[in-house]
Amino acid sequence: MPRLPVLLAAVLTVAAGLGVRALTGGAFAKYAGDALYTVLIYALVVLAAPRVRPVMAALVTAGLSWVIEFAQLAEIPPVLRPVLGSTFNPPDLLWYAVGAAAAWAVHAYALGRIHQDRPDRG
Repeated sequence: MPRLPVLLAAVLTVAAGLGVRALTGGAFAKYAGDALYTVLIYALVVLAAPRVRPVMAALVTAGLSWVIEFAQLAEIPPVLRPVLGSTFNPPDLLWYAVGAAAAWAVHAYALGRIHQDRPDRG
């Protein structure tokens, strides 16, 4: 996957997360933020490994998000709390899976479009 579109997706994901927090509130903002947090991690995984298959990126991303959430059962250092959070919340696990699935769907679609646009080499 070319890095520039992935980098753009990461920037747009951060903007969407900030927009959701600024324009909405309550449970919607919290859980949309959780899903978008995972979408950002997905983009970072694809930036680090551009040839990763979408399903593997989704599994790694969901796994990382879940590890971070379960780490909140222990004491998170105050300096890391803005990024990693501080309170374990079981529903977050679902929303991380939703974010990973959404990112997987977009990534798989984009790869399909890239392969579709390539001329046959046969």
